[in-house]
Amino acid sequence: MIFTLYGDYISHYGNEIWIGSLIRLLKEFGHNEQSVRAAISRMNKQGWVKARRKGNKSFYYLTDRGIRRIEEAANRIFKLQQDDWDGQWRMLMYTIPEEKRNIRDELRKELVWSGFGSLSTSTWISPNKLEDQVKSMIDKYEIEPYIHFFVAKYEGPNTNQQLVSECWDLEEINSRYEEFISEYSQKYIIDRNKIEKGEMSDGDCFVERTKLIHEYRKFLFVDPGLPEQLLPDKWLGDHAASLFSDYYKSLAQPASRFFEEVFQEGNELKKRDVSYDALHHPLIIEQKS
Repeated sequence: MIFTLYGDYISHYGNEIWIGSLIRLLKEFGHNEQSVRAAISRMNKQGWVKARRKGNKSFYYLTDRGIRRIEEAANRIFKLQQDDWDGQWRMLMYTIPEEKRNIRDELRKELVWSGFGSLSTSTWISPNKLEDQVKSMIDKYEIEPYIHFFVAKYEGPNTNQQLVSECWDLEEINSRYEEFISEYSQKYIIDRNKIEKGEMSDGDCFVERTKLIHEYRKFLFVDPGLPEQLLPDKWLGDHAASLFSDYYKSLAQPASRFFEEVFQEGNELKKRDVSYDALHHPLIIEQKS
C-alpha cells in the first residue's frame, strides 16, 4: 500500500513525505501508527526508501532503486495497448551455485515480476524487450559470471503459442481478469453516480482510487504483458485495462484534493511537479496518442 502511495501520489510531490502525513493517509485504510512505522522501517532496511531528519521530524523518500521500480510498474499499469512484437525471444539462463541460493530465489521473483516465464528450471524467456531489466538484475545481484542472455528467434519444431502455454497459464490469468471486471465494473458505475451527485467525499475517493491501484497492480505479478500476437482471441486484459483507466480518472481529482489537504501539513506543496495532471495521467495519454 505504501508503494502504491509513492507511485500514485508522493512521487509527484517531491518524492518525499513526513512520516506523520503518511500515518494520517494510511489511517483512512484502518492502519494504525505502529503498523505504518513498522512497514516503512522494513522498506528502509530493504533499500526502497531512505530517511531524512529535519528538526524532530522524519521524512522518507524513495531511493534510486525504489524510483526505478515505481517507474517500471507505472509504465506497465497505465499501458492500455500491448507493444508490437519483433518476433524475437529474450532468453536468460543461469547456473547460480547453491551457496548463493538466496540470491537465486530473489532473482526468480524479479524475473516473474518483469514478465519472464520459466521454460525449465534455470531457463527463462520473454517476447518483450527486457534487456535493460536484465542488465539491472545482473548488476544488482552481482551475478555476471553465472548468467547467459540471448535474443533469438524460435525455429520450432512447435509454435510460439506452444512456448507461451508452457511458460504461462493464460487461462488462469484471463479468469482473474474476469473477476476484476465483474467486481469493478459494478463499483465503477456506483461510484461514478455518487461522485456526480456529490454523495462521495474526497477522502472516500482517495481510498477507492488507492485500493483500485493496489488491486490492479497485482496483475504485474501474474500477467507477463505478452504482445497481442501471442494472446488468445478472447483476452480480457485489454477490457480490464480500459475499465481501470476509466474508473481511475473518475476518482482522480477528488482523491488528489484529499491527498494535498493532508500533505500540506508538514510537507511543501511547492515541490509538486507542475506537469503532473491526475485527471489525464501522462502514461495513459501517451498510449492513446
